[in-house]
Amino acid sequence: MKLRSLLPVLSWLPNYQREDITFDLLAGLTVAVMLIPQGMAYALLAGLPPVYGLYSGVVPLFIYAFLGTSRQLSVGPTALVSLLVLSGVSTLATSGTDEFIRLAILTGFLAGAIQLLFGMLRLGFLINFLSQPVISGFTSAAAVIIAFSQLQNLLGIELGRQNKIHLLLIELIPKIKDIHWPTLLVGLSGIAILMVQRKIKKSFPGALLLVVLGILAVRWFSLTDSGVEVVGAIPRGLPNLVVPSLVWTDIQRVFPVAMTICIISFIESLAIARFIQAGHKGQKVRANQELTALGISKLIGSFFQAFPTTGSFTRSAINDQAGARSGLSSVFAAVFLVVTLLFLTPLFSDLPNALLGSIIVVSVFGLIDVQRFRYLWRADRTDFLTMLATFLVTLLLGIQVGILTGIILSLAFMLYRNSKPHLAILGKLPDTRHYRNVNRFAEARQHDEILVVRFDAQLYFGNATYFADTLEAVIAQEADELKLLVLDASNIHEIDSSGIESLRDVLDFISERSIILFIAGAIGPVRDAMVRHKMLEKIGEDHFFLSIADAIDAYNDQFGEQGRRSREALRWAWRNR
Repeated sequence: MKLRSLLPVLSWLPNYQREDITFDLLAGLTVAVMLIPQGMAYALLAGLPPVYGLYSGVVPLFIYAFLGTSRQLSVGPTALVSLLVLSGVSTLATSGTDEFIRLAILTGFLAGAIQLLFGMLRLGFLINFLSQPVISGFTSAAAVIIAFSQLQNLLGIELGRQNKIHLLLIELIPKIKDIHWPTLLVGLSGIAILMVQRKIKKSFPGALLLVVLGILAVRWFSLTDSGVEVVGAIPRGLPNLVVPSLVWTDIQRVFPVAMTICIISFIESLAIARFIQAGHKGQKVRANQELTALGISKLIGSFFQAFPTTGSFTRSAINDQAGARSGLSSVFAAVFLVVTLLFLTPLFSDLPNALLGSIIVVSVFGLIDVQRFRYLWRADRTDFLTMLATFLVTLLLGIQVGILTGIILSLAFMLYRNSKPHLAILGKLPDTRHYRNVNRFAEARQHDEILVVRFDAQLYFGNATYFADTLEAVIAQEADELKLLVLDASNIHEIDSSGIESLRDVLDFISERSIILFIAGAIGPVRDAMVRHKMLEKIGEDHFFLSIADAIDAYNDQFGEQGRRSREALRWAWRNR
């Protein structure tokens, strides 16, 4: 394997131009300005002290810059992964405690190890088994849960940390009377400012502006005297190098949430990277290398007290819009975070928790995919029901059950669709040698005594019985007039032993009725399989043709005038075999 494949930095660093550094420097500064308030907010969402959000933005950003295949993807804490940490680890320890922090960091280590293993085994293709409706349904429900989880910060009331929406509402309703109105006013003001800023200019670091305004408001108006809670003292300095606690019992306890984070963080990052890649010709995002890069970022980050991280859509989009040319923009962003940790953390002690809650709420609005719900309702009811089921299960039964349900639904519908593929009866278009589906082309005409069918899938154990049963049912409808069956195999790209057996059953079925089988358009791998299974001899080498028209011509030439005698001979041979 080429070294450039293992270290994507070698694909862009040798061609790096001096003028690129200005763009990367400005983009890195912009990302850092956004990551500082977001990181603290997402740490709070995950049940961790705010400083851990800053810790999680340093090492992962730096590592991904050298190993990732996307030059604009910004790695760090995100709302969805933070909620997964909270929902999984809060069942094992009380949020904010030393044990909770230890387990959260261990979760990041394990999620990274799993991703690294998947990358080494080149399992990036597994992402294809999660359908978009399932992903959208899950993320939409998670966004709703995230928004509701911030009600305690926005309303100034104590709520348990639940990841089931009905339990949140049951706990909230009796406490509505205890709303702390100054806190609510601060939170609503934060949401309003961010919403207006997004409409005016999305690339402007509105979250940082909100942080500055919030800190000034607390100091000028003495909001803490009114009961508005603030972040409090944030430790100054870089995170210490600490080996994650690899206790076997703890590994077993956090493994389910680590696996969930591994899957979700990969889906989130890859989707963002591919979206951004579309605007940059010459850049190629490779799924397996992304697994490796994200895994190592989590692994090494956990040694520096980082909780699980992934690609952020908001920060990645801003990084791209700010003109990032390479991974150096992430390096510069990490450097700016280091400066913040060393010198600037005391400035954030008076930051209201309500404003961190408003930052989270506004950031997850875009995850609620209402448009896809509407689109699928009109275009594909099956996918709509899949998305709706994933959405409701995630809301009512929790994050982990929701993603597991989504995976099961994706696989179930894939297997169902593959087990009953499309089978078409074909007819000839007038004055041509082309054959099309008679149900779609009214002018297509079937030949007397001839049935032409096309099977539009691989023929394997999952649909072999369906193939044989459906084809025999179609043949039975033709009664005694049918003399030739032409199987258009051009869309059968693979056939296994079960498919061969089903084809043998069909051949026996039609032979009993003195019907001849011709096969048209079979590709090389399918013919090779038939040779290995002795089917070429059983069907007859001269019964294979390049096209349907060639098969029909051969039948007319061979059986046109003496068809009756040939069929009588075939019937006699079958009865006396």
